[in-house]
Amino acid sequence: MRALIILVLFATFACNPKTETIESHESTAHSASDSLLLQPEEMKYLKNIKQITFGGNNAEAYWSFDDSMLVFQSDYAGWGNKCDQIFYTNWETDDLKNNQPQRLSTGLGRTTCSYFLPDNKTIVYASTHLGGDNCPAVPEPRTDGKYVWPIYDSFDIFTADLNGNLLNQLTNEPGYDAEATVSPKGDKIVFTSLRTGDLELYTMNIDGTDVKQITSDLGYDGGAFFSPDGSKIIWRASRPTTEADIKEYKDLLAEGLVMPTSMELYIANADGTDVRKLTDLGKANWAPFFHPSGEKIIFASNHQTERGFPFNLFMINIDGTGLTKITNDGTFDAFPVFSNNGKYLVFASNRNNGGTRDTNLFVAEWIGE
Repeated sequence: MRALIILVLFATFACNPKTETIESHESTAHSASDSLLLQPEEMKYLKNIKQITFGGNNAEAYWSFDDSMLVFQSDYAGWGNKCDQIFYTNWETDDLKNNQPQRLSTGLGRTTCSYFLPDNKTIVYASTHLGGDNCPAVPEPRTDGKYVWPIYDSFDIFTADLNGNLLNQLTNEPGYDAEATVSPKGDKIVFTSLRTGDLELYTMNIDGTDVKQITSDLGYDGGAFFSPDGSKIIWRASRPTTEADIKEYKDLLAEGLVMPTSMELYIANADGTDVRKLTDLGKANWAPFFHPSGEKIIFASNHQTERGFPFNLFMINIDGTGLTKITNDGTFDAFPVFSNNGKYLVFASNRNNGGTRDTNLFVAEWIGE
């Protein structure tokens, strides 16, 4: 699943841009809020930043195909949540500091990984509500000190309208099915499933038909996104190779857990062919998303840290060159997603949270390359 991140804990899971390159910007005039919300080094890439949410843990925000709306997950108690639920907002006009957005999930169970379908009137998301009305239990801290994510076997993938009415159930296999994202072409969904006993990537039509497995190497494959033209996918993966690491991975998976502290980015054709390891940085590299040019990837990483924190945003060319640091806030920045027109970047961050553990959503104009 895609969990929310707070401070030293980081989370999962990732989920559409069109083929449109970003023009260079002659003006880099910044708004007054930029000096409060952006570090000086970040102003080379971002300007006119706007905070969207103001409490709880909010993450995994994804654009509608027309860029007018964002769908996201939140556990904010002020909106009546006991665990992650799915909401949407008109990011330019809604005031989420004073008003609750429309909830699209049922309010039962736990949800993750929402994404708009091409009609801008329907979303896809994963939910555990068929497994029970209550939020599934969060794993207790382990005696061995390992940081783990739960892989709830009650997650299935559904579609809903913008009034929150469930429309269709797209998966109905035993075990975890989640992390669904939609191709910018509007024809395919990529998702992660445990149906074969390992966490692999699959594609299906947006009506749930024609399911195909596209990865097969041992390890966690998740958080996949399509390129702007729909021809490629980018995702995060763990690849245990030693006997001890393989045993640890399989033992945790048997408990419904994964340990996401060692992940690299992989890129392939959308049918799973021509797999190539994109990063070899160490630690946790995840939440990748294609730049609208299709030639770069933006992602979250803690590879420059000694103790695993903070997380910052980086960009890298699809041939593995040109690694560039985008954010430098010293806290937690992740889940970066470009708007379809290439003008904006939405991301989740611990910045400006008043010393709390809140993770909020921010939208900024993109002025980088």
